[in-house]
Amino acid sequence: MDRRSFISKAGVATGATAAATVAAPAIAQGRKEMVVVSSWGRDFPGLGISAQRLCKRITDMTDGRITVKYFASGERVGGFDVFDEVASGNAQAYIAADYYWKGKHPAWAYFTSVPFGLTYTEMGAWIHFMGGQALWDELAAGFGLKCLACGNTGVQMGGWFRK
Repeated sequence: MDRRSFISKAGVATGATAAATVAAPAIAQGRKEMVVVSSWGRDFPGLGISAQRLCKRITDMTDGRITVKYFASGERVGGFDVFDEVASGNAQAYIAADYYWKGKHPAWAYFTSVPFGLTYTEMGAWIHFMGGQALWDELAAGFGLKCLACGNTGVQMGGWFRK
């Protein structure tokens, strides 16, 4: 083995070892419990099942350091009470559609759906790359919340009909 190859391999091994030893103490040693409340029923196709899956994945990805307790609509609070449950500090997160809260402020609707609004791709681009998250943060801060997109049902069939 030549000198250059040896130094290169030794440097990689040292770097990997250093990274492994630094990462472990950086993670909090205590365990945390996170309560998530949802506006949807536990086994509601798509929305309720996906919410349960997200909560389980958080617990799994943190090796149990964060244990997520998921409560579907009606198990802890009613489906339309989840916003207040989190804003009051009684739960750490909710999973719902923010247009449910348009009575608290009409701008909540812009972060979920408005008639003839954005497609799911456009919504994601606006939130992540065009200032949407900053506006959402500003709105949510007035209620003591931090909002994150954690799902999208895509464009929906629907309409406003008299008959």
